[in-house]
Amino acid sequence: MYFHALIPFKPVNPKTRLSCVLDQEEREAFARCMLDDVIGAVLKSGCSATLLCTDPFEHEDALIAVRREPLNDAINWALPQFHCPALIIMADIPLVRAGDIQRLVSTAKDMAIVPGRGGGTNAIFLKKPRCFRADYYGASFLDHMRIAEECGFSVEVIDSYRMSTDMDEKEDLVELLIHGRGKSREFLERLGFALSIEKGRVGVKRRSHEETL
Repeated sequence: MYFHALIPFKPVNPKTRLSCVLDQEEREAFARCMLDDVIGAVLKSGCSATLLCTDPFEHEDALIAVRREPLNDAINWALPQFHCPALIIMADIPLVRAGDIQRLVSTAKDMAIVPGRGGGTNAIFLKKPRCFRADYYGASFLDHMRIAEECGFSVEVIDSYRMSTDMDEKEDLVELLIHGRGKSREFLERLGFALSIEKGRVGVKRRSHEETL
């Protein structure tokens, strides 16, 4: 089955909640590394990719659509244009692998959805994308389940650790340093990030430039 992946991406000043450990230039580079990991998994799964970017951007392995409106408006602009099944997948889940995506798109249901932590949504596969509308932010998982019911879709909820783990907070970097295999983990390690265990809890620390020389 041919399908297409839609990946929202913010190339300028992304991931502001990581400002406590990364400056803007580093956050932009980190976001690009995570995007590369996600696109790599998408392509290996047999899917083509289009980026919905908030600013001009280029990527050799994806088509680009620049949309400056809010996320939901941008996605809902794109969905009616699909004439094949579509996958909406976030750009900040660098642990994802091709097999995870293949599991998602092999659903027998009309729609498959991967919850994110805290009530969010990290991926949605739609066999009839033109009949759906996105409603991200807040408890988007519950909102998307409600919209699927309104559309008359059968739904499979996919429990996937790798796809549900997004990189929003400093604490999330622990999972990437432990389980990551791609460019995102390599980028953090080049910056001097390492695991730190204090009082039995695992966190991350960043060595100074002098310590990494």
